[in-house]
Amino acid sequence: MTTLYLIRHGETPWNVEGRYQGQFDPPLTENGFRQAQVTAEALSVLKFDAIYSSDLARAKLTAEALADKLNLPIHLDERLREIHQGEWQGVLIGDIRAGWPEAINGWESDPWRRSPPGGETLPQLQDRVFTAIDDIAARHPNGTVALFTHKLPIALLKIRYQDYPAAEIWSLLPKNAAWEIFEVAT
Repeated sequence: MTTLYLIRHGETPWNVEGRYQGQFDPPLTENGFRQAQVTAEALSVLKFDAIYSSDLARAKLTAEALADKLNLPIHLDERLREIHQGEWQGVLIGDIRAGWPEAINGWESDPWRRSPPGGETLPQLQDRVFTAIDDIAARHPNGTVALFTHKLPIALLKIRYQDYPAAEIWSLLPKNAAWEIFEVAT
């Protein structure tokens, strides 16, 4: 078994504003950097064999706090990125509701069959993230790995490893700098 700690990135200005980030790349806020430090402090008592991160700055900057404490390199993997939100990336949720009312209602009520206009679907994201996790776990059999990623990848992994119903996806989104622990058969 490989033990995976999946950590969501720290807060960004867009989290505060209610702006869809997707694969756009805002930095961390001061609070986000503090969250990264608190998370690193809590996790630094553990022995990690490796640290992986989404290549987006908000995840990488959060990972750097732990990497610095443990003197470990960060392996960047774009497959750990957040879902691509198409035309909604960089747009405030209120503006999305006003400009795409039918599309946002479909996305929120039936996310497994709808997607943001021009964006990735949940099944596409799931395939990408699950492949990354399987590859990383296979590289570290019986190891412990920290993975810094985003809210939808973590929610999908909670469905996979903790047997939550897929329909509960929206209730499984972690807060900034929160983490989940999974045991993965290798």
